[in-house]
Order: sequence, then C-alpha cells, then structure tokens
Amino acid sequence: MRLSGAKIIMECLLEQGTDTIFGFPGGQIMPLYDALYDYTASGRIRHILTCHEQGATHAADGFARASGRVGVCFATSGPGATNTVTGIATAYMDSSPIVVITGQVPVSLIGRDSFQEVDIVGITLPITKHSFLCKDVNELAAAVRHAFRIAKSGRPGPVLIDVPKNLMTETAIYKPMAPLPAEVVAPPPADRIKLLARHLNEAKRPVLCAGGGVVVSDASALLTELAEKAQIPVATTLMCLGAFDRNNPLSLGMVGMHGERDANMAVHNADLLVALGMRFSDRVTGDLRRFAKGATVVHVDIDRSEIDKNVTSDEHILCDVRDALARLLPLVKANKRRAWNESVRAYRRAPSANREAEGFGPSQIFPIVYEALGDETIVATDVGQHQMWTAQKWPFSKPRRLITSGGLGTMGFGLGAAIGAQIANPGKRVILFTGDGSFRMNCAELMTVSAQGLPILVFVLKNNTLGMVRQWQKLFYDRRFSATDLPDVLNYEGLAASFGLFGRQVADADGLRDAIREALASGRGAVIACELSIDENVWPIVPPGDAINNQLTE
Repeated sequence: MRLSGAKIIMECLLEQGTDTIFGFPGGQIMPLYDALYDYTASGRIRHILTCHEQGATHAADGFARASGRVGVCFATSGPGATNTVTGIATAYMDSSPIVVITGQVPVSLIGRDSFQEVDIVGITLPITKHSFLCKDVNELAAAVRHAFRIAKSGRPGPVLIDVPKNLMTETAIYKPMAPLPAEVVAPPPADRIKLLARHLNEAKRPVLCAGGGVVVSDASALLTELAEKAQIPVATTLMCLGAFDRNNPLSLGMVGMHGERDANMAVHNADLLVALGMRFSDRVTGDLRRFAKGATVVHVDIDRSEIDKNVTSDEHILCDVRDALARLLPLVKANKRRAWNESVRAYRRAPSANREAEGFGPSQIFPIVYEALGDETIVATDVGQHQMWTAQKWPFSKPRRLITSGGLGTMGFGLGAAIGAQIANPGKRVILFTGDGSFRMNCAELMTVSAQGLPILVFVLKNNTLGMVRQWQKLFYDRRFSATDLPDVLNYEGLAASFGLFGRQVADADGLRDAIREALASGRGAVIACELSIDENVWPIVPPGDAINNQLTE
C-alpha cells in the first residue's frame, strides 16, 4: 500500500501492539494527529490528551513500568519536544522502555532557526538508548520498528524519533511486518554460574542485593526460590521493592541512605554480596571505600557499562538476571544458615531511637491507607520525604506495584505516572503519595484524571515545606532554612472540586479513614491532603559520604 508518512507511523505502532498514546498536539506534528483521528475514531488506538508534554512523557513511563510494555508519547517540535526531556531522562535513569515521537520542522527548514525548531536529537542523545532524525519518508517504518526493538532489548530505555513535518504528508510504500524480536542476550558462561554457586554454598554470611533488573527481567519468583532454598537474606534497592515480598522473613527491606537498619548492617557484615541487576547508586552504597568491605562481591547485570563502574566486583556475570537465576538454582544447596539469620534478626531487634514528631504522621497514614485499599494497589510516588516513607512503610509484596523516580529523583513525576499506570491497569486501584512541593509542579494533570474518569486517589503529605531539603538544612546546614517553606495558600478541597474530583483535608486518623471511605464511595478521583508537622523527618538517614552502617536515627 502507498500511504502517507503519518499513516505509516500509525500502522507501525499497531504492528507493535500499541493501543494507547499519550501526547499533546502542535503545529509540526499536526499531520500525525490528523492521521490519528481515524485510528481513535475506530477504537484501534486510544489517545490520552494530557495538560503538558512532561505529564504525557511521565504517563508513558508509568504505563511502561506498570505493564512491562513499551509506552508511547507524541509531542510537537520546539517547546513541545523540550518539555519531554525531563520525562525521557527519568525513564533513562530507571531503564523504562518508552518511544517518544516528536514533530520537527520540514527538512528544508532544518538549521535555519525556523519557528519552533530545536535540535531535540542532539539534546536527548545522552539520555536515550537511541535517537532517530528521519529525513526520508522511506525511513519511517524502519525507524519505528527499530525504536521498539531498541527500547525493549537488553537493558530497556527510551528511544526518540524526530519526524520532519513534510515526511508525514509525503507517501511511500508500506508493507506490514511482524514486530522485530528483542535482541538476543548471550547466556551466562557455565563456569561463572558454577563459581557463583560455589561461593553461595560456602558463604557463612551471604546477602542477595536485588535491584531494578530483577523487576525488568521478571525474575521475582526465581529470586524468592533461591533465597528460600538457601535461606539467604535479601536486601532490595528502591527500584526493586515488591520483587521480594516485604513480609517474607528473609526480607531485609530497602538498603542505603534511608534503608532499614537490618539491611544496611547485613550488607556491611556480609562475607558474600551477590548484586542482581543493580547499579550500586551512591544512595545505596554511601562511602564506597567502606561499602561491604569484608565481602566477596559478585555482580550480575545485563549492562556491561555498570560492571565495576561504582563498586569493583570480585566476579561478574554479564547476562539477563532471570537467566542467571534459573541456571544457578539447581546448583545451590539447601542451607538453614541459622546463625547468620539470627544475627540479621538481632540487627532488626536492636533498639532504635527513630522518632516522629508528635501527632498525626506517617506511622498512622500508611497503615490506614493500606488497610483500606489492600495489597493489589499500585502505588506511585513523587520524590522527597513521602517517597522514602512509602518505601519504608508500605509492605510491597509484588513487582510493578511501586512506580517511582529513583535515578533522576524527579519531583512532579508522580501524577503523570499514576495516570499511565491506571490506563495500563484499568481493573486495579492506583494511588499517588506526594508531597505538597512535588504536587504543585504538575497538579494541572488532575484535569486529565477528571477528563478520563480515572479513580486515582492522591494523598498529599502536607507539611508546608520542601521537606527533604528542609531536613538536610536542619541536619547538615545549621538550620539555615533557605527557600524551603511553602506558603499555606492552597485549598485542596477547592482545587479538587474545580476539576470535578473529591477533595478533603484531614488532620487525624479518623478524618483520614472517613475521607478514604467517602472518596471510594464517590467513584471519582480524589485529593486527600494529610496535615503533618513541618518537623516530621525521615529516619534513619546515612549522612552524605558516610558508611551505610552509620545511620542517624534522630
């Protein structure tokens, strides 16, 4: 068939199984939106119009994280394209597969400082797996097909396709094609797997440290089987929460700056640390010179660039985590490890001075919300104190239940991501925990929540400050509170009502229970602001540059 470039793009998206696109139209991408008209009218593709291109990119990201599929976003040239940059960088840092298609000025106008022209390919090269600038209509089909293959192959990530406007109206021959398979990852060398099995069988104090790669490779069940067979405690990074059930007796919870005491102490005292699909972020390791100093470190990862980048490993296996665990399991012996696990439990029982401010706080909020909404809830967060409280206090038991910005730490990520997660999982409850600082950044996306009829519950932990920044100013900057206090001028109930949503501000546990009950009964999306003390802090915390076993608890 001879089709316009815009229709070729749409047909190729259908080839890839795309049924949802998030985006915002504009001048240079208008021919693509004109083609989209027929596909939405026929019900073949759903388009979610957001309020801002950043929200659209975060929504595509949240869709990808919650579903394991590739998220898709459209944006026009110039400011439309640059508005996607933060979302692309967020997806890149957390290995989330999205394809962003941007309009561009016609080929004849490129390089002439034309209206709404920007070199989005040049801008995004450092934060994408690949960026395409198509200059011939005959390149479009291959670009879309390869973009999806690149996005989902190996370590997933974002891909950008920049399409000049004239290519969307020119025609070319379109031939349907099945989706290109993901690139084949070489299996782990048998001798490396045998060596790792020997390390595990001989270790007295082993720890499995699991990262986001466990979620990406769908290796949660294998991780659990290995841990339980050999009775090895499991610490998880922020991006892996839920991949190992927090209620499992072998779960140490999150490791790192705001990690659990038992996780940090177990890693610090281990004689073998097996790192699975993680990148040894500075928020995990603290002082690299003192991180797991007495342990043999074995790093299993699909990305060669992560090996020895931060922590020098004694052994490494370059492969898919799921493949490694499947081959490792038959070689690992059952082992009770009573002495080691009793030592780990002793870390957990050690007295802690973790203190919260007086009154209504996180220790009441999270159990109340969990009790009301249950274990199947998908939880999105923004970034800040509320993010760490969520990681510490919500008992994640399954993968892809936490949607959060780990690597880039993007305030304003959460609402768009919650929208994407809800679109991907219409039968599940999706909630957002946010802070009043993060919420203000992209709260206009409440309009998208309302317009799409999404039953997302937004819980704003309202302390009238940029809480994490203020906490650092308190602890490390001699209480010089510079530009962190937020004016208490926002009426959350009125804001929610203006979007046709349920709104309530609460100051105690009973008020929160009542608000959740009324929000659920309303059948609408909701904003529930929970009033906290400005002095509420996240404990524990490892001071920057210190070792992870040296945690402040008050």
